[in-house]
Amino acid sequence: MVVTRAESPGSGLSGELEQLGLPVLHWPVVAVEPADWSEAQRAIDSFEWIVFTSAHAVETLPDTLARPARARIAAVGPATAEALRARGWRVDVIGPGTGAEGLLGPLADAGVRGHRVLHPSSSRALPALADGLARLGAEVVRVVAYRTVPSALDVPACRSWIARRALGAVTFASPSAVIELERALGQPDFERLLAATPALAIGPTTAHELESHAVRPIVAADPTLRGLALACHALARGGPCAARHPNPEPEAAPCAGKSLPS
Repeated sequence: MVVTRAESPGSGLSGELEQLGLPVLHWPVVAVEPADWSEAQRAIDSFEWIVFTSAHAVETLPDTLARPARARIAAVGPATAEALRARGWRVDVIGPGTGAEGLLGPLADAGVRGHRVLHPSSSRALPALADGLARLGAEVVRVVAYRTVPSALDVPACRSWIARRALGAVTFASPSAVIELERALGQPDFERLLAATPALAIGPTTAHELESHAVRPIVAADPTLRGLALACHALARGGPCAARHPNPEPEAAPCAGKSLPS
């Protein structure tokens, strides 16, 4: 299983896959660099809400920054919420983990109209959440908490694997991983790779990026690294997810992954 995330061996998605007995091949194409939190930190007490849309944003929080007493905390999904709890931060709203826009409904119900919202995000974050919050009547301040940058890839070694057609699947945990893998390999080799090897996406945002490259992915049923690993496991076992276009009928429900509709 190819892991395109930048992570230490045995951690993150790699660790989940290895626990399931699956071999891992590391092709890290993106790296995360923390940005400067100082300006946001100085104004932190002026916010009624802080909205986190990835665990990476949580990981960049300064060690000296305690949970603001005034602000309520929202997390895009269970993985981000768990990262916040690990820091001792109580989480007030948890989205379904289907993408940043999935937080809009829960936040509307919680009441953000007229409130000041801090949105720490990636340098590549799409504006959908900030725009949606503004439509709900919130004052949104987006700060770049981390930068997603290209990572050096051993392209000749990757091309050797592609030529051998010996890869079980390629996993993508972010849209930027899709973009940077195509950029590193070049379009012909990227297309050759994913014509012969299933692509697995952590969630719908990453899946849509793959679809924009004419790739129809399998999508993890649970948009977490564990869910992505379970989709790989189901694929390796030859269950319903082993097909590029799994059967969408009810009998395919036990599968750990699903394909986007045409």
